[in-house]
Amino acid sequence: MASRPAAEQYSVTVRRWSPPALAMLAAMAALTVLSPDAIARRARPAAPTETTAPRDAGEPIMAIVSIKSQQVTFYDADGWILRAPVSTGTTGRETPAGVFAIVEKNKEHRSNMYDDAEMPNMQRITWNGIALHGGPLPGYAASHGCVRLPFGFAEKLFDKTRIGMRVIISPKDAVPVDISHPSLLVPKQEAIAAAPAHAETLTQEAAAAANAADEAKKGAAKALREAASLVASVRKMQGLERRADAELKAAEKALAAAKTDEARAKAEDRRQKAADKAAEAATQLETAEAEAKSKPDAAAIKAAVKDAQAKKAETAKAASQAKLALEPVSIYISRATQKLYVRRNTHKPAPDGGGEVFDTSIEVPVAIEKPGKPIGTHIFTAMARNDTGLRWSAVTIEGTEDAKTALDRITIPQDVLDRIGPTALPRSSIVISDEPLSKETNYRTEFVAVLSNQPQGGFITRKPTPTIVAEEGSTWGGEGFGFFFQPNRAPQPANPRQRGGQYYQQPQPGYQSRPRWPW
Repeated sequence: MASRPAAEQYSVTVRRWSPPALAMLAAMAALTVLSPDAIARRARPAAPTETTAPRDAGEPIMAIVSIKSQQVTFYDADGWILRAPVSTGTTGRETPAGVFAIVEKNKEHRSNMYDDAEMPNMQRITWNGIALHGGPLPGYAASHGCVRLPFGFAEKLFDKTRIGMRVIISPKDAVPVDISHPSLLVPKQEAIAAAPAHAETLTQEAAAAANAADEAKKGAAKALREAASLVASVRKMQGLERRADAELKAAEKALAAAKTDEARAKAEDRRQKAADKAAEAATQLETAEAEAKSKPDAAAIKAAVKDAQAKKAETAKAASQAKLALEPVSIYISRATQKLYVRRNTHKPAPDGGGEVFDTSIEVPVAIEKPGKPIGTHIFTAMARNDTGLRWSAVTIEGTEDAKTALDRITIPQDVLDRIGPTALPRSSIVISDEPLSKETNYRTEFVAVLSNQPQGGFITRKPTPTIVAEEGSTWGGEGFGFFFQPNRAPQPANPRQRGGQYYQQPQPGYQSRPRWPW
């Protein structure tokens, strides 16, 4: 009975509490009956796990790594197909956020920087050593800048990807969303259908022109040798004629000076022989000069070779462009440089043995509305064909503007659209960014762009690939690589945003030899 007033007072007090207070009380009561492990599970989201889409998967088109969630998701034409946890770069060696692509694959790679560590099923995305590879996953960011994948997942994935596959590293969670816009490439089915035969025809023409140029070069060498021989022959005949004339004059002088009949007879015989010899020398000289005149001169021969070489280069360029039309096209539009860049994979091995060569023949100014206003970084990808041409997706990894608004601010030159639009294929892409191209972009990479306002310790601390300038005018892999082979190009202007505590100027891409991997 003594406890009843206290109980009644407690009941009255509880009834006076507000609903929020009651909710808090309930939560506290619930926590008292939970184990510490259960409390920890409630305090943070569940860790990513390996997941496979419940359908037949196609070839991966892109991968999106979320630094925030420590997860990678691979997408084919119909959506996500694989997910797995990852471990990105730890503090001070952060994995750079940005736009990349696979540039090389090595199933049994070992680190040159970190004690010969095994990095199985390595898929490189920069030449200074950032890659996807199998490795230990402690459940948080722990690498030196690479993206570690579960060992089994990396092995399973290795044979599914191809060189040039887009890899997007986002500081936050990002997913592709369907988008349509007038600026996105619209192919023409008749152009796509005609492209293989057109490429084959131009390839045959290029081969014929190359053969003709080789024959012209050989013929010119032979003709120049013959011409040199004829010139030498003419000079020899001229010398013989001069000596014969001199002998004739001497014989005639001797005949005039002869005093006796015997002397005159001998002098006359000598004069006659000299006259015959001089006549023969004159005839030989006339014949040699006529033959020399009948042959083209050296200038004409060299001009013919030059014309044949020009035809060879022209047809090779046309054939190369026709072959490129059979490949997906990538466009990069930089607000920092106010330029549009285009590249396609030629599938030709790089001269130094690392990766494949990308065509870089198009670089033009581009109009951007309000160029002083940030536009963000957006990646548009042609996922598959549809009734209108191509079905596009958009991924935004930076900026407050949405992808459609970013496209609204861009005016792609019509001649570029006319050149690459009609044969655009699935896997084609358009990247719009505030960033200039990273210094890691070179003749053997897809576009590389790094977000300059995100930590990049794992990128900055790695040794840059050594620059070696190729011979000026080099056309490795065909026409259109001169842009990346020119020495002393001015650097691209970088965005005036801090990166890793300092302002950073992005240099213009240049030819870079295969480096020692600074892993």
